[in-house]
This record gives sequence, structure tokens and C-alpha cells, in this order.
Amino acid sequence: VQLQASGGGLVQAGGSLRLSCVASGRPFSINDMAWFRQAPGKEREFVAAITWSGSRIDYSDSVKGRFTISRDNAKSTTYLQMNSLKPEDTAVYYCAAASTFGSIKRERGIDYWGKGTLVTVSS
Repeated sequence: VQLQASGGGLVQAGGSLRLSCVASGRPFSINDMAWFRQAPGKEREFVAAITWSGSRIDYSDSVKGRFTISRDNAKSTTYLQMNSLKPEDTAVYYCAAASTFGSIKRERGIDYWGKGTLVTVSS
């Protein structure tokens, strides 16, 4: 599976961005998908995840209520809508694919990683 993330950029605090992740290779619909992020000087952390069917979704506490993960299996694309952005959301955002949802919050549960896209939120 190859994953290509896009949509990052510079935005003012309070603004919005939508990230996209296009998958190719293995049939997209059988992968659970996630977004992680890594801020400067910090470890990579879980942000959000969605099952292949979209029936189960999970968020980190830091983004709950502000970010929305979704997917369009027909387009092999996962989205992360980010609203009410804060300077502390500044990070490189990575999309990831996993075969089981139960361990998707941990890096060792991820089967495939995409290259990151940088999100910078100015105050």
C-alpha cells in the first residue's frame, strides 16, 4: 500500500484545513486508516482513526470536537477536517493504514505509513 498525504499549509489560529490521503496498491476498503502527527522535538502521536466501513471512529482527546476523520472508499481517500486550529496543532501529519483497529493507536499497530504533510498554525 502506498499512501500520499496532501493539504498541509500555513493557517492562522482559529482557521481550518482539510488533509487528504490517497491510497494505492492493496484494495483500500479493507484497511483501517489513521492520522498521526509529530510536532518539532516531540514523539509522533495518534490523532484519529476510522475503520474500513466507517462504523467506528476514534480521536485523541486533544483534537476531539475540532477534527473530523472520514473516508471515501470509492476514491481510496481518507480525510482529516481540522477546524479551530491552535498553534499547538503545528506538526507534520502522517496518514497510516492498519489491518486491525484494536492496535491502530500505537505505531507498532501500523502496517503502512505515508510521507507527512506539514501543518503550521500561526498565533
